[in-house]
Amino acid sequence: MRIKAVVAYDGSRFMGYQCQKHTTNTISSHLYHALKKVGIESKVVGSGRTDRGVHATGQVIHFDIPSYWNNLTKLQTYLNRHLAPYIKIRTLQQVDQNFHARYSAKRRAYRYILSQKPLTPFTAAYKHYHQISHTSILIEVLKLFEGEHDFRFFMKSGSDTKSSIRTIYKATLYEHKDDMVFYIEANGFLRAQIRMMVDFLLKIDQELLSLWQLKIQLEAKERFSTSLAPPSGLYLCRVIY
Repeated sequence: MRIKAVVAYDGSRFMGYQCQKHTTNTISSHLYHALKKVGIESKVVGSGRTDRGVHATGQVIHFDIPSYWNNLTKLQTYLNRHLAPYIKIRTLQQVDQNFHARYSAKRRAYRYILSQKPLTPFTAAYKHYHQISHTSILIEVLKLFEGEHDFRFFMKSGSDTKSSIRTIYKATLYEHKDDMVFYIEANGFLRAQIRMMVDFLLKIDQELLSLWQLKIQLEAKERFSTSLAPPSGLYLCRVIY
């Protein structure tokens, strides 16, 4: 029986989502071992990888369970006992056996949170501090990212991908309490793509890079910046099927 789960986690506590050879402190590994502790041996498949320090409020995974697990509410409770406090199963749902957390996904959405106040020891792992000076300009610049583009100059070296072409459906900036938040929704993302995009936008806000340079890099003609915004502000917030 195939199960779809929506998962939230504090990425600052782990070495990333994906299983790794030299550490068991990954999201995927903790999920696998939580299932094992309740007697379920199953591969855990995520909608995508998140790097070390990147958080999630809406990561989606799938796994298979024996049919005698007919009470998903109890299963969710048992799993959360083993995963607490830094990983939480938000929902469990039985789905068609052909459902695939990664390949069935049509869109993914991320938020990047910028605190407008200096960070404290209690917020430093969950936001990035940058006081935005040109909000209206950034909102207009974000529209340049929308549509289909070759993002080969907006991905981390070593990315394992057959194509660097992605379609961004929505890119915007909005205010939420004491924060400014980038929201970016696409059919998929390359490794570190959003963090590189955000860093470029913040450099435009600081007048360290120009709109012209962004257009050139977005057209994959020349690379002006490869630096990344910190992972602390980034959240995988939604996967759409």
